[in-house]
Amino acid sequence: MKITSTAFEQNGNIPERYTCDGEDRNPPLQFEDIPNNAASLALIVSDPDAVGKKPFYHWVVFNIDPRTDHIEEASVPATAIEGRNDFGKGGYGGPCPPSGTHHYIFTLYALDSPLHLKRGATAEEVIQTIEGHILETAELRGVYSRKSMGR
Repeated sequence: MKITSTAFEQNGNIPERYTCDGEDRNPPLQFEDIPNNAASLALIVSDPDAVGKKPFYHWVVFNIDPRTDHIEEASVPATAIEGRNDFGKGGYGGPCPPSGTHHYIFTLYALDSPLHLKRGATAEEVIQTIEGHILETAELRGVYSRKSMGR
């Protein structure tokens, strides 16, 4: 299984337009080689460099149709449910590091069943629920550092 983006390469710089300094919209994503027996997909975007004991979650999307092969910029697949990010909102919240360069991990999960969670579920709830149901994972990693903290 593979997740890529036309906006940035693996371990590359995430363009400003997909961050809090730009349009704060999700980048386009492509999925390949989804397992044939997948019943749903989940996508979690995290920042492991965030201050604290856990990653900061920027986007939580689950119950994505396993036939989905891409997510367009600034969109969510029709059947998908968005959870609540650590900004306290539903939807995508782009990279916005308080200092330095942070890494952002777009993790795609192929699951053996849909998740029985409601809109607004947290990343922790999704991660706990998918335990034991993960068929395969794929990661796309990017980095971002703010040019100016005075915006």
